[in-house]
Amino acid sequence: MRTHLAATIGTVVPAATAPAGAPAAQAQVTPAKPFHVAVGNTWTDGTVTFYKRSVLVEGVHKSASAAGNLTCRTTQATTVNAAGPISSKRSGDIACGNTKSFSFSVPADQPGAATAVDVCLTDANTTELKCHAVSS
Repeated sequence: MRTHLAATIGTVVPAATAPAGAPAAQAQVTPAKPFHVAVGNTWTDGTVTFYKRSVLVEGVHKSASAAGNLTCRTTQATTVNAAGPISSKRSGDIACGNTKSFSFSVPADQPGAATAVDVCLTDANTTELKCHAVSS
């Protein structure tokens, strides 16, 4: 019976581990790394996952007020390597008096790829309020 159980376990095919938003055919370089950026009672919270040619940014951001563009919140990320910034991208989901989930990929199509990503909490006008660097 043990031989039969071991043979059955050995035939299990591992499930795919790449997140749905991850670019196809890119190997994950590091495990997902957490970030948290807060300004007052607004924040962005989530993870970044480094791939060879991009960075996946996923999480939730919160706005405490829907009074206008200055109180609404979104998340922006900029990939960085030794030469400096590579590319920036902002979440398309703006939170205004609520919380919103986001998931977006930021290109890092440079030799050496991204060594870090700057994740920023911004207002709806993309003014950076506070940023946090996450290293690969």
